[in-house]
Amino acid sequence: MHGLIFRTVEAYVSDSFGPDMWARAIALADIEITSFEAMLQYDASYFPRVLDGCAKALERPQAMILEDIGTYLITHQNHASIRRLMRFGGHSFSELLHSLGDLPDRTRLAVSGLILPQIDVREAISQRFIITSFGSPSGFGHVLVGLLRAMADDYGTLAVLDHQGTRDGAETIEVAIVDTAFAKDRGFSLAAGAKVRTA
Repeated sequence: MHGLIFRTVEAYVSDSFGPDMWARAIALADIEITSFEAMLQYDASYFPRVLDGCAKALERPQAMILEDIGTYLITHQNHASIRRLMRFGGHSFSELLHSLGDLPDRTRLAVSGLILPQIDVREAISQRFIITSFGSPSGFGHVLVGLLRAMADDYGTLAVLDHQGTRDGAETIEVAIVDTAFAKDRGFSLAAGAKVRTA
């Protein structure tokens, strides 16, 4: 499994709760590695053990941790490039949702060797979406929920997201867009840090 996945979990715990909490989590995971390198590959069996260690150390369900990681990836200043990658998906939150099927390929272009689950998006009725993700790592759907909640805020859109569970290896998310002009769109520019005016 790509080291960037493990490194992201490590960064989330360390940035949010401090390095001592990460040290506790990795000790509870009972693996020989104490810190991960972003561009290396690791045994995939480490992932559930790391998540379990984090859940025990933080005293939170794994699903909640994964959703928080998704939010962290969009909102933390150290990961501005991920927000930019997501904003390439469209000028509105609805367009972003429609483009999610391309996200694994866009991610691979940005980070060689990083394989994300495949994503299928269907607009069941206007402004109501069914998103399905297939493949490992397990729990990616929860990360996607946190990430999309943060992106809805970024677009100034009020949306309700609900992880419907996993069946036959596929995670399903329901998204209902309530108000596309709930708040001001934070804007987007190809140039990091540039100010953008939005309509």
